Amino acid sequence: MVIREFPIADSPSLRARADAWLASPDPAGPVVPKRAATVMFVRDGDAGVEVFMLRRVATMEFAPRMMVFPGGGVDPRDADAALPWAGPSPAEWAALLEVDEPTARVLVAAAVREVFEESGVLLAGRSADEVVSDVSGEHWHEQRRRLLDREASLSEVLEEHGLVLRSDLLGYRAHWITPEFEARRYDTRFFSAAVPEGQRADDDTTEADVADWVRPAELLQAWRDGQALMLPPTVVAVEEVAAATSAAGFIAETPVIAPVQPELVDTGDGLVMRADLPR
Repeated sequence: MVIREFPIADSPSLRARADAWLASPDPAGPVVPKRAATVMFVRDGDAGVEVFMLRRVATMEFAPRMMVFPGGGVDPRDADAALPWAGPSPAEWAALLEVDEPTARVLVAAAVREVFEESGVLLAGRSADEVVSDVSGEHWHEQRRRLLDREASLSEVLEEHGLVLRSDLLGYRAHWITPEFEARRYDTRFFSAAVPEGQRADDDTTEADVADWVRPAELLQAWRDGQALMLPPTVVAVEEVAAATSAAGFIAETPVIAPVQPELVDTGDGLVMRADLPR
């Protein structure tokens, strides 16, 4: 394991929540984390591998103003056993994610659904050998709205269009759990993927005021300078993208993965979130 410490002084709202927890921990104990999934879209740029990221709007209750990857919490509809599926099966994903098969199904489904809702990228095709190309038109925007408003499930949208979820387009990167002091907690799986040819990641989401491809080294420098906010999982993930030599190589990697839950620690010089990272 590698121990990392992340200062929290650069985020006043985060510091306030940490101080409140230390001063008066909830007698009921920490909130049970909700299962979630996020996807790191990567591509080869002129200066190295780039990653698509969002900056959450200041009014968001969780991680306001933070730079994040598209993603979100599992929805009950993600559990539909009839979800059209191609690529590694839910059973194979269960072995990789070290969960039961139903949980693996909802995590992969949530990853695909959330990135379509938030960035307009659909990891699906008409067969195991084909990926849908252009999904930028008005019709597909309406499908995103249906998903967001919970008028339809991902399974229903795919079935209506003769598509199957392409689980083989996802790589598995990390497993992070929100620290106990947070009122909103997530048990999040990090995946990687490329935007399919003919598709484009967009900024059509109300949850972010910035959505664009970023150069990891530049973002990390902005974070160190206090000009960009990122939570520890995002910092580590962006560092890994910065070290990648190609987008395809990054997606194909099989890193060592173990659950990471940062702990709030007072070092005497200030509060930090300490995390034990798998090698």
